[in-house]
Amino acid sequence: MVLSTSSVITLKINGEKYTLPVDHRTTLLDALRERLDLTGTKKGCDQGQCGACTVLLDGRRAVACLQLAVAAEGRDITTIEGVADGERLHPVQQAFLDLDGYQCGYCTPGQICSAIGVIEEHAAGWPSAVTEDVRPEAGPPSLTAEEIRERMSGNLCRCGAYVSIVEAVARAAEEQADERRLNAFEDAKEVVA
Repeated sequence: MVLSTSSVITLKINGEKYTLPVDHRTTLLDALRERLDLTGTKKGCDQGQCGACTVLLDGRRAVACLQLAVAAEGRDITTIEGVADGERLHPVQQAFLDLDGYQCGYCTPGQICSAIGVIEEHAAGWPSAVTEDVRPEAGPPSLTAEEIRERMSGNLCRCGAYVSIVEAVARAAEEQADERRLNAFEDAKEVVA
């Protein structure tokens, strides 16, 4: 009996469905770049060490070079091409632009996708390796520069734009926290009314 080494899969990427035949060994990164022409996700080390290929799988960060395309079937995949809202940049993209959180730009798509994941993880109260008090009742730690650096440590920048990247993540996190507070206030007003 000969087992097939390929399958036809359907991937949901940036809200769109793509059906394609793939070899079972094809990484998500290669499927995105080589098969679907979504070249915003960059190939860096191809070993999961640089973060250039970071995408969001079901809202969580993942390095696409270590994720098999067949294993991503049925999951929500967000690439850099899908983070903006039409012409309106995502707050992380805008912060990177405003604060020069990029230099050559090669690592920027992975940095931005990772930062989006970092901000969501922090908002959900997930601790990092530098979080001092990890007890649930302590609540989320302050998103200090040290916290941001630790949480973003899987994304390398050859140009050394780290200071601006940390500032961009901090600004975007604060803007999103303000938006969450405003939405909660508006929701509470509707309940009272």
